[in-house]
Parts: sequence; C-alpha cells; structure tokens
Amino acid sequence: MGQTSRITPLWTVQDVADYLRVPVQTLYSWRTQGYGPPARRMGKYLRYRPEDVMSWLDHLDDRVA
Repeated sequence: MGQTSRITPLWTVQDVADYLRVPVQTLYSWRTQGYGPPARRMGKYLRYRPEDVMSWLDHLDDRVA
C-alpha cells in the first residue's frame, strides 16, 4: 500500500501566542506593524504554518541592544 501522508495542522493565534509566550494581542499588534511571523487569513481567522513561525523565530536578530 502507499504511504499515508500526515498533514501538519495549522496553528491558531492562541497556539502561536503560547509557543512564543506572548499575549495574543501582541501578535495582532505586530501584524498591524508588519512584524511577526507570517499568517494567512482563512475567512475571519488567522492561521500560521508552524514551520513559518519557527523560521521567523530563527531569523530574529538575537543581539541585545
């Protein structure tokens, strides 16, 4: 038989907030500022691909000002 492909579920705003340990409102604020991990609008909902969130996090500048 063929392989069964497992689809990675998309993350909700709450999932991303929990992962990054920031308030949900921070994600909405970042989005209006053009900052933060990329999200996709699905109707009235925002959804995030986990790999996009992790890639965004990996590319942050880790220098402290």
